[in-house]
Amino acid sequence: MTETKLLNQKIKTMGLLEGKRGVIFGALDKQSIAWKVAELCVKEGAKITLTNAPVAMRFGHIEDLAKQLDTIVIPADATNDEDLDNLFEKSMEYLDGKLDFVLHSIGMSINVRKKKAYTDLRYDWMMKSFDVSAISFHRVMQSLWKKDAMNDWGSILALTYMAAQRTFPNYSEMAEAKALLESFARSFGYHFGTAKKVRVNTVSQSPTITTAGSGVKGFSDFFNYADKMSPLGNAPAEACAEYCVTLFSDYTRYVTMQNLYHDGGFSSMGMNPAVLEG
Repeated sequence: MTETKLLNQKIKTMGLLEGKRGVIFGALDKQSIAWKVAELCVKEGAKITLTNAPVAMRFGHIEDLAKQLDTIVIPADATNDEDLDNLFEKSMEYLDGKLDFVLHSIGMSINVRKKKAYTDLRYDWMMKSFDVSAISFHRVMQSLWKKDAMNDWGSILALTYMAAQRTFPNYSEMAEAKALLESFARSFGYHFGTAKKVRVNTVSQSPTITTAGSGVKGFSDFFNYADKMSPLGNAPAEACAEYCVTLFSDYTRYVTMQNLYHDGGFSSMGMNPAVLEG
């Protein structure tokens, strides 16, 4: 049994989200971080609704997760304002109250999928990447704001990646999308904090073996490199879910407008001798 599995066995549910309500975006399949976040939120006492874009739902297994967690799926295209308004209205109706937390776990690049070189990108595809991967986060928060859908001291999170700060050539224009996403968290975080004491943060996760992440060129090589560079090794998806739950809980009420690294120490490393040793 791996060290990570042994550690996870020691962590018992503590009811950190007892009585809280939330919406989880982006649970595609069992490999998805959002899938694991949804499972743990419910274990910790929360009631949730699930959502994904209709096109993504055709490729994933989100309905299976809904049955497992005894909840509903409300399809929503996060680039469509009407869909988002409908999502939050129906979620509040189903959950019988305003929301305490929301997870944005959405990202897509046609240029990356089509393996277009960074120096030869299609700009219409780039704009789609920005709309789906970053601007959708602003749309989500703006809909929550206008619907007054968040309870005081609620928590809004988005998943990001360190390519927003450093160059990872194969990540292509998704790096710029993540930088924009993090900027939206800071900017909207001010307004939500001032008006509602709602905090807004991003979690910068280690490279993680997911359906989406594995599609990046050279992913397996970089995954192994990051694992060697990080003093603690790559943070697995299950650990990311645990971190997200703490950020949804009342124990992190004064953490806002932050980009929080959850990467085993990778972001603070210059060089690890383990990499040089091969």
